[in-house]
Amino acid sequence: MTAHGGDGRRPGWTGASVTVSVAPGCDLPPPRSRGGGARVRYGEEAGSTKVDLYGRDRERQELDRLLEEARRGNGSALVLWGDPGIGKTALLEYAAARAAGFAVLGCRGSRMESRLAFAALHGLLWPLVDRIGTLPKPQADALRGALGHTQHATDRFLIGVATLTLLTELAAEEPLLITVDDTDQLDEPTAACLAFVARRLDRSRVAMLLAAHTDPAAEGPWEGRRAIGLVPICDADAERLIRAERPTAPEETVRRTVAAACGNPLALRELPALTAGPGERLPVGPRLRRAFGSRTSVLSPGARSLMLVAAAEDRGEQHLVRAAAATLGAGAAAWDEVLRSGLLTLQGATLRFKAPLVGAVVYDAATFAERQAAHRALAQTLERDAAEEGLRAWHLAAAIDMADEAVAELLERTARHAAASGGNASAVRALLRASELSPDPVDAARRLALGALAAWECGQAAKARDLLDRAGRLAPPESVAEDSGGLSGLIEFAHGDQEVAHRLLLRDATSVSDRTRAMELACLAVRAGWAAGSPDRQAAALRRLSELTCEAETPEASVLSALAPWWSDAEAVPPFAEEVTAPLGTVSWRLMPPAPLAAAWGAERAVSDVLGRKLEVMRGTDATNALVLTVPQTATLDIIAGRWSQARASATETLRLAEDIGADHAASQCRNSLGWLAALSGDEEAVTELSAVTLQLSVPRRVRALTAAAYWNQGQAALFAGRAEEALEFLVRLTEPGHDAAHGTFALLAAADTVEAAVRAGRPGVGEAAAEVLASWARRTSVPWAVAAAHRSRALLGGDRAEEWFERALRVPGAADRPFWHSRTRLLYGEWLRRAKRRTEARLHLAEAAETFARLDAQPMLARARSELELTGFQSRPAGTAEEAVLTPQELRVAKLAAEGLTNKEIACHLLISPRTVGHHLSNVFPKLGVVARSELARVDFDNGLRMIA
Repeated sequence: MTAHGGDGRRPGWTGASVTVSVAPGCDLPPPRSRGGGARVRYGEEAGSTKVDLYGRDRERQELDRLLEEARRGNGSALVLWGDPGIGKTALLEYAAARAAGFAVLGCRGSRMESRLAFAALHGLLWPLVDRIGTLPKPQADALRGALGHTQHATDRFLIGVATLTLLTELAAEEPLLITVDDTDQLDEPTAACLAFVARRLDRSRVAMLLAAHTDPAAEGPWEGRRAIGLVPICDADAERLIRAERPTAPEETVRRTVAAACGNPLALRELPALTAGPGERLPVGPRLRRAFGSRTSVLSPGARSLMLVAAAEDRGEQHLVRAAAATLGAGAAAWDEVLRSGLLTLQGATLRFKAPLVGAVVYDAATFAERQAAHRALAQTLERDAAEEGLRAWHLAAAIDMADEAVAELLERTARHAAASGGNASAVRALLRASELSPDPVDAARRLALGALAAWECGQAAKARDLLDRAGRLAPPESVAEDSGGLSGLIEFAHGDQEVAHRLLLRDATSVSDRTRAMELACLAVRAGWAAGSPDRQAAALRRLSELTCEAETPEASVLSALAPWWSDAEAVPPFAEEVTAPLGTVSWRLMPPAPLAAAWGAERAVSDVLGRKLEVMRGTDATNALVLTVPQTATLDIIAGRWSQARASATETLRLAEDIGADHAASQCRNSLGWLAALSGDEEAVTELSAVTLQLSVPRRVRALTAAAYWNQGQAALFAGRAEEALEFLVRLTEPGHDAAHGTFALLAAADTVEAAVRAGRPGVGEAAAEVLASWARRTSVPWAVAAAHRSRALLGGDRAEEWFERALRVPGAADRPFWHSRTRLLYGEWLRRAKRRTEARLHLAEAAETFARLDAQPMLARARSELELTGFQSRPAGTAEEAVLTPQELRVAKLAAEGLTNKEIACHLLISPRTVGHHLSNVFPKLGVVARSELARVDFDNGLRMIA
């Protein structure tokens, strides 16, 4: 076979050893042989087809290298981009032909299906439908919901994880090549899913090839992927191509074709068959359109109508095109004529244009009235198929040029269905078109507001803002707030300036009619005031919140009333009880207090439990933004509780997702969590880098909570490295009026560090002020961490009662629930005892502190504790003890879950990895711990140096 680019042939799916079948009872409809569907070739060995290319030596070498790296387990994605007809499809076919021993899956985008959520993904994964059941249940449910198998609504993150797991599990059996053509016309949910997969192919045997019209470096889902821009081939190669295609072409035809085609392989292939007049100097694009127009102009009216219907349908579904064209008078004779012309071919049940550009030229050349007739015929034909209501709505929308409420309503219904199944990006486009067709500006504004909400849900904040602005030009702000649920303030809260967010949220909390939604907005306004470090704004929002909850008998009102003291400055407040946070599990995530505030109140355990339950629910819904705003809160609480590996994994994965959707504040929260862990672990370079990125975003947007956290991280890093003066320079900014990092909650949480830094830097006055902040909070709330920190601070500040204060700090009930900070107290006390020459007592506290620091991987504190132990005469353990069996964070998580009796599949579901990866981790864990059976993991003491319990 010879392929030169843009010839209409698409790489298919070749299963060298993959059996493609449908699971018994599976009711998922197979792809209807459309442009976005998978092509399956059975019984054909991969690599048996020869593909000739001209002028593409460099590209072929790159593709060969891509395949070889995938064979070795170094998978990656490569984007081929360039003008239509430049040879992208031919290179995809070349790769498929070279992929001997590979399974090959392929799909392509199509203009019509670009409006249907996950249409191309459905076609790509259809050959693997019987494998979906092997995935962890949440992943399987998410993927089935996306493919239309079930009604499960899910978020795109989980769909991406499921797709990645499915493909990498297949690649573990044999290397896998994925080819995706016409990516510019993929439906957006599929594009987002494949982009997610493309970024995570390293260490897999998957090679992904994508063909696009535009440079992925500019923008779009493939940004950052390795790319090759296809340039026109040289004249010598162009002449070779023409002579291979048309050996009898006259010399003059070859010369004129080379000159006119400008190195475009599609034009080189097509133009020699045409009779273009000599001397014409039209650009390649118009010349090709004119050339194809001359080919179609000789067809009968019926044949031209059939061609137009096929171009408008854009999926290649033969039966639909045939039925619709028949209503326009295109019968059997027209079919025969078109097929004989070669412009349209029939491959099984699928219609294909000889080259994609043919369909585009046919559609562009038609008059608007002709296009309307084609779309109307398709819509009438689809009227009998209830399952295609969404597609019918789009054809109706293309068939009219004036307002039509019936079609607008149908599009709105289509959008609601798409959103419910996780296709919010498709819902956005449907609602946008519905607004254009709405006769009443009020309806148009409502649909724009709903479209904004759908855009927000799928992480398109800029699009959501734009749609809200457009809605605001058609309706008053109160109506837009009502229809969007106060979305403008929520977007600003999650992405923008906190003072502006406070104003918008408070405004909409006054205007929306739904009392529960008003409470949520008012609560977020309180949080915006808190994030901005503005007590005045916080108080104003609290007043509105009090008005809304007064005499209201709802779960939301009960929760907010119980949590109101957390936000107030009143001295007399009831002590914290877990009963206060228990009702949080019944209300929206928007009512949850921020994690640092929960930590200040000593409520980290209760709030962490509630957030964990909420995340389980979110992962089963299309709540991408809610997810990225919630997970960073759990990471903060996990750090406090000593679950550092879990916090690191959550923050790292959520940071990627937040960056993908442009959720800057959530991304900064993740960076702050990672920066905190880096400070505790002694990675100062990471602290500096992460803090710099956070401050670049948080300072201009007046998010003082994020700025303060970054300053605290830098202060801790310097303090743990022994640079007390430098640490103090960061920490005192948290209480400096007017400073960008000034924030009451973070100043309180960092007060104990400030005391230690001040004492070591010889500035006891600063330490006394910070100690008083702690003591005041301890008197006000009686929370264990504050009481213990206040006692420890008094001990550090000196005096005859230092020993008493250390002892009292260690005896505070509940203080050990924060293991790092409790062990710091032991370390400081041990240092004091050692200086007092009470070495035996010092050794006890220092050894216990070292045990905890080793378990947490708190390297600076561990080194300090071991150094102090050596000064007491303590001899370290010989190598080969259990303490030497160091596990990676992910190995530790897997081992702990396996010790609890979970199966590999259950562990994979919990950690969002594949069962195969779980097995790999366990194979590393066993020799490190010296165990030979899974049951022996139950005897490992994971919290105390990985010792074996007798």
